[in-house]
Amino acid sequence: MSIRRLPEHLVNRIAAGEVVERPASALKELVENAIDAGAARIAVRIAGGGIDLIEVTDDGCGMTPSDMALALERHATSKLPDERIEAVETLGFRGEALPSIASVARLTMESRPRGSVGWMRTVDNGRVEAEGPAAVPPGTRIRVEGLFARVPARRKFLRTPRSEFAACLDAVRRLAMARPDIAFSMEHDGRRALSVQGGETQPERVAGLVDRALADNSVAIDYVREGLRLGGVAGLPTFNRGIADHQYLFVNGRPVKDRLLAGAVRGAYGEMLARDRHAVVALFLEVPPDQIDVNVHPAKTEVRFRDPALARGLIVGGLRRSLDAAGHRSVQRPQADALAAWQQEPMAAPQPHGMPADALFAAAGARTPYAPVPSFHEPRAGFFTPPPQARAEVAEAPVPATTSHPLGVARGQVAQTYIVAEAEDGLVLVDQHAAHERLVLERMRRALAEGGVATQALLLPEVVELDEPACDRLEERSAELAEFGLELERFGPRAMLVRATPALLGKSDIAGLVTDLADELAAHDTAFSLRERLDHVAATMACHGSVRAGRVLSVAEMNALLREMEVTPHSGQCNHGRPTWVKLSMADVEKLFGRK
Repeated sequence: MSIRRLPEHLVNRIAAGEVVERPASALKELVENAIDAGAARIAVRIAGGGIDLIEVTDDGCGMTPSDMALALERHATSKLPDERIEAVETLGFRGEALPSIASVARLTMESRPRGSVGWMRTVDNGRVEAEGPAAVPPGTRIRVEGLFARVPARRKFLRTPRSEFAACLDAVRRLAMARPDIAFSMEHDGRRALSVQGGETQPERVAGLVDRALADNSVAIDYVREGLRLGGVAGLPTFNRGIADHQYLFVNGRPVKDRLLAGAVRGAYGEMLARDRHAVVALFLEVPPDQIDVNVHPAKTEVRFRDPALARGLIVGGLRRSLDAAGHRSVQRPQADALAAWQQEPMAAPQPHGMPADALFAAAGARTPYAPVPSFHEPRAGFFTPPPQARAEVAEAPVPATTSHPLGVARGQVAQTYIVAEAEDGLVLVDQHAAHERLVLERMRRALAEGGVATQALLLPEVVELDEPACDRLEERSAELAEFGLELERFGPRAMLVRATPALLGKSDIAGLVTDLADELAAHDTAFSLRERLDHVAATMACHGSVRAGRVLSVAEMNALLREMEVTPHSGQCNHGRPTWVKLSMADVEKLFGRK
């Protein structure tokens, strides 16, 4: 078969396969064009998940009739005044979106520049159907109907209207998040799905689009490193989600989905999150245009960094610095379903009429001067179940004030697991095991950073048998491993002799550690796995070395734990990402008792 030049309509359909994957892809391109046109207000209306209708209206600069004709031709754009594609600062620049959409749907474009007349142009699946004057306000309105209606091979791969609507909403949400100065609205099948006003601050826009509670459970980020700038908001580790869909990443105002950046977010939160939980973040990365390549993917959802390590380090460093500054903060309010579980319980039995007060106190187990103290195993008669016995201590010192301590002062212990503290603005409940677990881990990390890795010589060196290639790799890196506190010697062709281990590991599985390290060296040829292993084992040791649930603490011990939590980074969550404390505000307490 001879080589031939493809016809224009077929070229556009092929391009549409790259640019217009689904309704959300077409909607994204249209909204990006509206943003690039300098719009202050963008209104989106879709029907049937965007399959039946997509309409985008803006109040931007508008287009003349000649510009409208050019806009529907491939690779025609106003966003590249010269050939320096690496200096592009607009969201769009390829000039493929409009002709690609018009080749697989019915597209109607109406536009009017300020001080000029309006014009309309309709293209139905690649063929111009009509054009002429139009009475429209300044700006542009583009209407896309019947997407893939004449391309059944593409249409059958679309999902349900509900799924397509979710993708469209996510696309608009991400673009609206990047531009808090622009007002956005979106309707689906006549129902308002999104509405934000222009002129908002970045944190206000992010909280309004993600979760209003994020404003009170997040930290602001402002970090600069080697010409790169990182801004945005990051949710506290305890303010997490079960999926990663609430992670929004932007590079120079462009929404991107990049594995490098997503991995950096995961690495920054590290052990502060459980494996099946994901952080809530909105990160805005500002990079000089010559440091990135935005012409990587037809849909412009990916970017390539000239120095990926620098970008990753910026995100990890910026997030960790902001989270460190958050200190002991945790999600302030208990979950709504947990709060709703509080309810009024009826009395176990009605009060007997005419029961004297003395008998009432005696039945309740109170000690009176003339009532004998019943033994622990002696059954009590009557209708009343004795109240639970609480521990009380003699107040040898004045009770400290609650105003000077964010986590309040200890008032008691529940179930030998939870510390009850009174703060100035509410009631604080602390999981003593989870809190102490984090404190122990942070102590161990501090010691590791300040004095290096201390070694623990083995009284009897341990022999670890491995295959010969594994022993060769370990022997080659033995000097580097010694810097981490692990002293190894070759002991024959298929064994290694361990003379000392990092003291941080304590009584660990030495054979398992050396075996895993050899496997890591084989897979990645790097010795950094030992440092990662130390951090993991440190968390495990902290779990086993901390105050266990079920241990009775004195009031002094409880207060000491609270004071250390207030000055320790990340003490708001344990090593597994669970919260260490929650606060029940006085307003919530009053609601429980019907006072409000």
